[in-house]
Amino acid sequence: MNLIEQLAEMVGFHTSYTGTFGDKVYAKDHARRALLKAMGFELDDESLAKSIDLLNQSQWINVLPVVHVAKLEEQQHTIKVSLPKTDNLLLNWNIILELGSEVTGSININDLQFIEEKQLGRTQYCQYQLLLPALEQGYHQLNIRLGNLQASCPLIYAPKMCYSPQEASIEKLWGYTAQLYSLRSNNNWGMGDFTDLFELVEKSVDQQASIVGLNPLHPLYQQNPAHRSPYSPSSRCFLNPLYIDVTKIPNFELCELAQKKVKNETFQQNITNARTSEFVDYPAVAKLKYEITEILFENFCDNKKDLYKVMSAEFDDFKEKHGNDLYHFATFDALNEHFNLADKNVYGWPDWPQCFQDPNSDDVNQFQHSHANRVEYFCFLQWIAHKQVNAVTQCALDKDMAIGLYLDLAVGCDGSGVDVWSDKALYVAGASIGAPPDGMNPLGQNWGLTPINPVALQKQGYLPLVKALRSSMQYAGALRIDHILGLMRQYWVAPGMEANEGVYISFPFDDILRVIALESRRNNCVVIGEDLGNVPDGFSETIQNAGLLSFKVMFFERWESGLFKRPEHFPTKSVVTIATHDTATLSGWWQGRDLQWRQQLNLYPNEEAGHADRNARASERQNLIAALDDLQVIDMSKAPQQNPALMNTELSIAVQKYLATSPSHIQLIPLEDALEIPEQVNIPGTIEQHPNWLQKLPVQLEHLWQVNSVNKIAQAMRAARPN
Repeated sequence: MNLIEQLAEMVGFHTSYTGTFGDKVYAKDHARRALLKAMGFELDDESLAKSIDLLNQSQWINVLPVVHVAKLEEQQHTIKVSLPKTDNLLLNWNIILELGSEVTGSININDLQFIEEKQLGRTQYCQYQLLLPALEQGYHQLNIRLGNLQASCPLIYAPKMCYSPQEASIEKLWGYTAQLYSLRSNNNWGMGDFTDLFELVEKSVDQQASIVGLNPLHPLYQQNPAHRSPYSPSSRCFLNPLYIDVTKIPNFELCELAQKKVKNETFQQNITNARTSEFVDYPAVAKLKYEITEILFENFCDNKKDLYKVMSAEFDDFKEKHGNDLYHFATFDALNEHFNLADKNVYGWPDWPQCFQDPNSDDVNQFQHSHANRVEYFCFLQWIAHKQVNAVTQCALDKDMAIGLYLDLAVGCDGSGVDVWSDKALYVAGASIGAPPDGMNPLGQNWGLTPINPVALQKQGYLPLVKALRSSMQYAGALRIDHILGLMRQYWVAPGMEANEGVYISFPFDDILRVIALESRRNNCVVIGEDLGNVPDGFSETIQNAGLLSFKVMFFERWESGLFKRPEHFPTKSVVTIATHDTATLSGWWQGRDLQWRQQLNLYPNEEAGHADRNARASERQNLIAALDDLQVIDMSKAPQQNPALMNTELSIAVQKYLATSPSHIQLIPLEDALEIPEQVNIPGTIEQHPNWLQKLPVQLEHLWQVNSVNKIAQAMRAARPN
């Protein structure tokens, strides 16, 4: 094994993986070299040897682990400590509890449980087990002192199991999923907004649904609204202000200038144009909304000492609660706006002058003072977004929805955004998260998201993950973690390499599951792990054992013969649905629209693969009808035509009935399927070739509930899964 292989293995890179088709795929040496370099390692032989020695010695030289996660359910808790041989025998320790109180103790090191010892140079090191007290779940800090030697580490007491859907409701639940931007209404300004979401929740309750699921609400780039993928955010810890309903900002009705501007004939025409456009025109919507939010912010600032005292107090509380994280976020947006105004090709911090690329630099500090009002404006937008989402959450609570909002946490962040700018040491610049080739994406995927360094994540006591979870869980009764496999092993693509040349790297999954469980229980939030794609055997069972729900998509639940699995084979600890935003809708699948797109966009590795895919669809349709008939959920006299394939509502209803018989605790119905839309939301591996994240629903929200297929499906669900 050469030095590169040794270091890569020590860092956590896998030497190989088993592909979707059973083939053994080996990591390439030049990929490992590129990724190690991206992680900050020097690659000459002398530096490699030094890095390997340092990693080998670290477990002895470091007194405490970088972080320790204690299993809350265990009767006794211990932590490993490594101490040099010394004449000092009294070990003092103290634990600063999360809420600020302190627990202290001391012990003679001869009374500690001895593990092993090792000589390094002139120093003899001994490892012991230090007994820890039983503590409440939470995030604490352990400090120890032996003579002049001092050390500390984050100490997390965490439960094994997440908050379960059975704790939310003993009944099997169902609900809708929606791409929020896709909602049409009489009131929005060209894309779905938080008021539309409020109405969707209210009307879903009337249908006896318990859940409304959404695409990620993370912020993107305010100066580049054309950057539209919700899975490529600037941050996972705040909200996308483009979803704000400007007319519901508290001072909108009282601001004469805003009222005059909005009522202007040209402005009204621009709203109409955005509202009636075939696809979401993000730049047009952004121009409309931000023009008015700036007026409202200035009106608020001018009158906050008298007319808007209550608003001002609420805003101050919000800023205090979110502290430096909010201030960094707002500073980033203000800086990005500043440099984008000078050069429209500026899309993020790598395009800024070097002196502004460090968030703690003197230049950034001076900018924060000289542009304080602009930084405050971006804080204001986050506060308004928070208030409007929080109102939806409260509506779900008031309506006694068992789950309410079901939000989505993206797997990572865009490398040009605020999260990476704020904490570059946490991220591996240049590398990208992706996925290896599979049946849906034979060429593999490069998502363009900057990965987190797992070692740096541990050094920060998992705090970045905690913040991301909390930011969504505060509004949600359920949280879907996109590509949860990435929290166990992540597929990294090196700079300049193809998506099928990636390498897997391990993450501290057991600890991460505990952290997720802790946040889940604190927020009474069900957690769903999106465990699709090339997942190892037993992975789904692992997350289910931690209380997370597995994610079962009907199209993928088939035996090797191609027959669809009977729903009783689905696990109780799962969410079941027909499709996701990345797959064909039922209508699109039935009519082969997805196959047409794949062929048109050259997404097959060769023509033979495409030919086989298209030839197989006829038998797949037959298998689906046979499965529906077997469970007697379809009226065969109304079954849809298969050759040529034509969609009908009988099939829509039958598939939902079919899934409803499963023991899966949650069933989700995409609005695209309820409306029998043939086009899928997103085709992975494409950007501009397909209208990803642009398509609007064909009917307005006000008329959604009069659509025959929507009514028939809701009626079937009320019978199959009554709440």
